[in-house]
Amino acid sequence: MMTPLLAIEDLRTYFYSKSKQAFIRSVDDVNLTIAKGETLGVVGESGSGKSMTALSVMGLVSAGPGVISGKVGLATSRAQINLLQDIDKYVKITRDGGKIMNVQKDIVGWVNNVDHVMSEVRGKEIAMIFQNPKSSLNPFTTIGKQITEAILLHTAARNDSEARERAISWLDRVKIDSPRLRFDNYPYGLSGGMCQRAMIAMALACEPSLLIADEPTTGLDATIQSKIVDLLAELKAELGTTTMLISHDISIISRLADSVAVMYGGTVMEYGPAADILASEFASKHPYTAALLASIPSAQNIREKGYLQPIEGDVLDTINIPEGCRFFSRCNRVTGAIREKCERKEPDLREISQRHKVRCWLYFD
Repeated sequence: MMTPLLAIEDLRTYFYSKSKQAFIRSVDDVNLTIAKGETLGVVGESGSGKSMTALSVMGLVSAGPGVISGKVGLATSRAQINLLQDIDKYVKITRDGGKIMNVQKDIVGWVNNVDHVMSEVRGKEIAMIFQNPKSSLNPFTTIGKQITEAILLHTAARNDSEARERAISWLDRVKIDSPRLRFDNYPYGLSGGMCQRAMIAMALACEPSLLIADEPTTGLDATIQSKIVDLLAELKAELGTTTMLISHDISIISRLADSVAVMYGGTVMEYGPAADILASEFASKHPYTAALLASIPSAQNIREKGYLQPIEGDVLDTINIPEGCRFFSRCNRVTGAIREKCERKEPDLREISQRHKVRCWLYFD
């Protein structure tokens, strides 16, 4: 087996709620891998931990305590590194019966360590496209200058002129109209779709090994969303960039992803090939995955004029995570044989077929 380009192991990102005197377990024991050239789609309801996982990988979690344990291995032709190296030196965890009761963290020391580790990684090895392009771009600096700054910082471009031509070339590749004109525009002078294209150009101009796209079509109208997805599909075919794609829109994931991770309550509930997980006729699915697919329109549903099936109940409060399965209170597939296990013991994420893992007692002996 080839070493994955990105390997996330036992990633935990917690925040402390002073009002409730408890930890918010935003990311809780996440394990994922992405092979070189692969696109991993990450889906789930709001609050499931998708974006926080990406921000944890990028070292962009600023509030304390933040990332408290785990390993994020990055293996590229230019770098072999654990992005969370030395985290144990800055974090002391107190457990009771396996449950984390207290976390003490040297936040200042950890932030300084992350800045040192990530200085040669962000932009050069890993680039990120954020949810809201207009708020992610500097409103007081032209689009062109922001892209050329990244190029000069992370590539072998020797001068401003070379960086400018490279930036204009990338603006052209992402199909911004009149790229030489847009080069000198400020973000407020561009539409949301243009800003998103500029963000994609900035992210790819340094030719990163890994691209993280966090809800790249959020806030855009349907026509622009379709064009952005078309652009991402073209760039994937042309460049073969390894990608972590986070989206609520399962149609986007089904079009672009090679594998899929379904997250709920801060952890991964199902993980495997996109063709299996997103196929309506594939029977071996986690109940949460099946419920997600049943809650969105499909060609079959439209033909049969059927009703969409909502997921009953509320999204899990990651402060009060139950002892058993996190989806138990909303699950409609619990049987008498497994009810007690579902209620009292959380299942592991286990492989039930080749490359297909599920966290559910239905599939275990």
